[in-house]
Amino acid sequence: MDSWSAIALNTAPDSSNKIHGDELAKQYGFEGGLVPGVTVSAYLVHPIIEKWGMDWLNHGYANCRVTSPLYDREIFKVDLNLLNDTHCLTTLIKSNELVSANAEVSLTKELPIVPIRRNDPIVDQGYVPPQASLKLWEKLKLDGCQAFRFYWGGDDPLTYLRENSELPALLQPKKEGFSNFSFLLGCSNWTLAGNAYMNPWVHLQTISQNFKAVPLGTTIISEMKIKSFYEKKGHEFVDVDVNLFDEKDDSCIMTINLVAIFKLRGS
Repeated sequence: MDSWSAIALNTAPDSSNKIHGDELAKQYGFEGGLVPGVTVSAYLVHPIIEKWGMDWLNHGYANCRVTSPLYDREIFKVDLNLLNDTHCLTTLIKSNELVSANAEVSLTKELPIVPIRRNDPIVDQGYVPPQASLKLWEKLKLDGCQAFRFYWGGDDPLTYLRENSELPALLQPKKEGFSNFSFLLGCSNWTLAGNAYMNPWVHLQTISQNFKAVPLGTTIISEMKIKSFYEKKGHEFVDVDVNLFDEKDDSCIMTINLVAIFKLRGS
């Protein structure tokens, strides 16, 4: 059993999803703004990238589930249970010994069938999405969703630790510069929120498959398809598949299955 420790960073305190801000989060009984699920997921795979490097960026698999909140500046550790050379279980444990998230992470020996870009319409600049509802998800499932364009690069690309020097060298923008898990999973969150307005909403789980590493300067096209939507114990959930493509040649970068609570009980 190996472990890695760090201090949590809320990468989205000013997000339009106010669950990441202290004021609204406390209204729902949390101690403060929630560290985004994509950031928590990046913590779960961080030590794996240190171990498996480019192999994982090019064909790694991860099933990440967030089970309890992680807050800004909380000290945490990620325990690794390496089952074999290609399969590992990781667990994020807070300083109070509560488990916040866990993941099954592996190197995929035989990649699944590579998705083909559908050429869904890319959203117009300034588009304002309609309010999320079970009825809207039904419409989007029938009619299709808007696609989005994202860019990995620029002067200050999104990372998940306060100091980029603490990232694996492969992910440091001033070194190898490949995209990190928080940004790539973030593309699925932004695509979901770009198709339907949700505030607040909570990222619960992603199941993802890498097809190739993403170098600095890459423009990404994100396409989404609605799988299901349902109500359970007063919360309303949505389950979507998101595929990320390199705009340059339409090659698939990653597939992501995302499950989220789009309407919290009582909201």
